[in-house]
Amino acid sequence: MTLKRVLPFTKSLLEQAVSLGDSVIDGTAGNGHDTHFLAELTGSTGKVFAFDIQAEAIEATNERVKKFQHVTLIHDSHAKIKEYVTEPISAAVFNLGYLPKGDHSIITTAQSTLSALEQSLDLLKINGVLLVVVYSGHEGGHEERDAVMGFVSTLPQKFFDVLKYEFINQQHSPPFLLAIEKK
Repeated sequence: MTLKRVLPFTKSLLEQAVSLGDSVIDGTAGNGHDTHFLAELTGSTGKVFAFDIQAEAIEATNERVKKFQHVTLIHDSHAKIKEYVTEPISAAVFNLGYLPKGDHSIITTAQSTLSALEQSLDLLKINGVLLVVVYSGHEGGHEERDAVMGFVSTLPQKFFDVLKYEFINQQHSPPFLLAIEKK
């Protein structure tokens, strides 16, 4: 047996939760890897909504998903999800922190992330998943991590199962996954 790293484990959970025709959210489009993966999972009958505040991220994602007609790229904060998404979703995925190979001073923040997570949970179907990959090894990362952990720790177990998946013997604040399933 080989333990899956955080990102492959995240993808395996998405594969279980997302079906053809579903609507999904990529709350942090970044370089478009998750958006592309979600577009393949949902197929042309589905809908993928991908958010990012950086034009550079939207451009990179657009380049990666240009063959998919069912992807909507939104150059806006993920804190405004419900302004753009009104239908139920089967999954939402977030990679917190900064744009890889981008400006490290532009980061996700606790305030916008908590708002986005709340909105995503409201839109989430029963048995849907909200996946949050937490990167905290940068300035401001610990504050966001602590706020997100506080939020998910208080979700009522009657309505949500919350999993924390992490490798605990690695140095330098390795990323970890929070997986929330709606009951």
